[in-house]
Amino acid sequence: MAKKSEEECQIMIQKSFRTPMVRFLRERLEKAGCIVEDNFFKAITCNQEVAGSYVRGEGIKVCSNYVRIQDDVNQVVVRELIHAFDDCRAANLDWSDCAHHACTEIRTNHLSGDCHYKRELLRGFLKLRGHEQGHEL
Repeated sequence: MAKKSEEECQIMIQKSFRTPMVRFLRERLEKAGCIVEDNFFKAITCNQEVAGSYVRGEGIKVCSNYVRIQDDVNQVVVRELIHAFDDCRAANLDWSDCAHHACTEIRTNHLSGDCHYKRELLRGFLKLRGHEQGHEL
């Protein structure tokens, strides 16, 4: 499946705004006093192998060259909105502090569903039987 152009990815970002989880997170950000307008999200071409990122003061970037389907974009938007929520609510969040960063990454992985067993199976990280033995971090 071909990688997306920035224009295609931007359209996919707009479509993600209709998903229940994205709507829910944007509403929660607004209730917390952090308004997230549509221009908070930008499709870019990335040099690193990442699907997206949240940068304080800049917004959410989705890497068009590392997403292939709508679900990829939806997942990136959800993950990065959780980071934005943590950044909004935690007055003392220090992204350069490894403990703070690890905490928000754990929350994001847990709350976004990114570590759901179906996603792990699709990535090839789990077997249906016997995955408990020998699965090391």
